Amino acid sequence: MSEKHIPTNITYHSNAHTLELEFNTGEKFELSAEYLRVNSPSAEVQGHGPGQEVLQIGKQDVDITKIEQVGNYAVQLFFDDNHDTGIYSWDVLYRLGKDHEEIWANYLKRMKEAGHERPQPKHLQ
Repeated sequence: MSEKHIPTNITYHSNAHTLELEFNTGEKFELSAEYLRVNSPSAEVQGHGPGQEVLQIGKQDVDITKIEQVGNYAVQLFFDDNHDTGIYSWDVLYRLGKDHEEIWANYLKRMKEAGHERPQPKHLQ
């Protein structure tokens, strides 16, 4: 993936709570703020090693309040639940877009196994 997958356009749609990403490969992904938040590459979410991931619960209504570019390789997303420590490299964003179905299904499975249900986001009700 590295360096050949570079976003050519990043647009946040606040009403839909989605980040639209267009890559130089012509691929386009729309990722929800919730999806990006629960898959944050931060140590707070991913832990400091394999098996230390922290399941994120109750993030269905999270919103992105700010996006800052980090060098020429990433963006930092600021969420309204005060989470702002994840640096989303182009490779991470591409993988989250390309493997969305599998990653999201795994998250929902982990939620169910932990005894949690995911409520419908308020903006979709």
